[in-house]
Amino acid sequence: VQAKNDFAENLSNIAHQIKTPITAISLLLQTLSEMPMKTEYEKDKVEQIKKQLIRLAHLEESLLVLSRLDAGALVFQKEDVDVFTVLVLAADNLQELFVDSGTSIDIPELGEMAVTADLDWTMEAIMNVMKNCMEHNTGGTVHCSYGQNLLYTEILIWDEGDGFAKEDIPYLFKRFYRGQNASAGGNIRSSGIGIGLALSKEIIEHQNGTIRAKNQPNGGACFEIRLYKQ
Repeated sequence: VQAKNDFAENLSNIAHQIKTPITAISLLLQTLSEMPMKTEYEKDKVEQIKKQLIRLAHLEESLLVLSRLDAGALVFQKEDVDVFTVLVLAADNLQELFVDSGTSIDIPELGEMAVTADLDWTMEAIMNVMKNCMEHNTGGTVHCSYGQNLLYTEILIWDEGDGFAKEDIPYLFKRFYRGQNASAGGNIRSSGIGIGLALSKEIIEHQNGTIRAKNQPNGGACFEIRLYKQ
């Protein structure tokens, strides 16, 4: 328990330390943006810095959330929420990214089904999964489905991409996992900083649920989320 608490504290400290260079880079970037850009090369480099800065900021936020989860300091609000509503709200938050990538999302209305969960955090977990499918399915469609039985509510989210590499499947939800081909620009199915799916797993499991990844028989990657009845 002490080791886990120490780890959570160290993770939190690292996240706070990242904030200093992020602030410094933001100020420098603001100065650069106000200067006249003479070439397309200069404009492109500034845009690249902006994108990396966004990734750093997301990393900082994710590390803080993980540290709170590890320390048991993140309290989930239990309430009855409609599955279709959660999926639609998650997709709405990613609308700009979907439009930019030319990817569409299909969320059928399959009737009213409620789960006992924290709306905001469950939405965060599903957004990370949707984003993963979107990033490896440019120009295609991300599909959603859901159902309910006496034991659990199941949410399926899948894409029309190439699916997962078999050797990566056991490690997809490990923190900072980048895959065997990540350094060579391979098609690793984890978030840009290797933390999005790990965060989704933590959020789902803290709410009496499970998440796993598999390949569809006809191609494409599929995420299966099950939220068990309390």
